[in-house]
Amino acid sequence: MADAKSLVDALVRSRRGGLAAGAALGGLALVAGLAYRAVRGEAAPAAATASFAEVNEDEARLMLRAMVAATVADGMVDADERRRLDAAVEAAGVAPDGRAWLDKELADPADVDEIADAVNDPDAAARIYAAARLAIAADTLQERQFLKMLAEALDVAEEAAGRVDRELAG
Repeated sequence: MADAKSLVDALVRSRRGGLAAGAALGGLALVAGLAYRAVRGEAAPAAATASFAEVNEDEARLMLRAMVAATVADGMVDADERRRLDAAVEAAGVAPDGRAWLDKELADPADVDEIADAVNDPDAAARIYAAARLAIAADTLQERQFLKMLAEALDVAEEAAGRVDRELAG
């Protein structure tokens, strides 16, 4: 699927709440800034955010897989989540094969080990965790458990995952 970066961008932009305003910079830049702050514990300088945001299509596809898996972690895609996904697909101008890929992923989402096995860079791990956390409200026990397992599988420090959670909750 060649539209992964644009779909991640659209999904992040569709997030409601105070953080969505920051998406004017671009969804991937928002994910990168969030991940940078989580890992480094400080605000990212513009140059660092730009380099941290250099996400290739393979990493974007992995982000999408993590976002979808987080979305269905509680066993269902509720009406609001489905509307968000459909709106993001529309906004991203995803081709029919991309829609088919997303439907397949929703029906059979990746597990945390499958996602983590494809990551070998701590910065990428932080970006993937941040993208998954951005995808959901984390308002169910299953969603919170999924995020905890994902952070552990990706070797994202508990402190860094906590920073992402606090920033998104605030």
